[in-house]
Amino acid sequence: MPRRVKGDRARGRHFIAEWRAYRGLTQEQLAERMATTKASISRVENYISSYTQDFLEACAYALMCEPADLIMRNPQDTSAPWSLWERAKEAEREQIVTIMRVIVGDKTGTDG
Repeated sequence: MPRRVKGDRARGRHFIAEWRAYRGLTQEQLAERMATTKASISRVENYISSYTQDFLEACAYALMCEPADLIMRNPQDTSAPWSLWERAKEAEREQIVTIMRVIVGDKTGTDG
């Protein structure tokens, strides 16, 4: 039987508070969008309570991101690759992909 994970500390870091701040919301405003309480948001953000899949999905919807973003991406880290990608224009994104392919030796999607 798999080991049961107890508490968010066992799950590791999440970025729920960072995403909320990034979107300019208070805990109360996020709670209202999620039809829950400010106390519930606070307990999860402060690692007192664990998040559930349902919580992550509702939170991501309210914060206009993906559930995985809440556990993998700090939106306030402006030097992270995804932050750079999001700021890049379409032509710059094509250049980024070309450079990445050269770096990793990937020849798929090229003429050569």
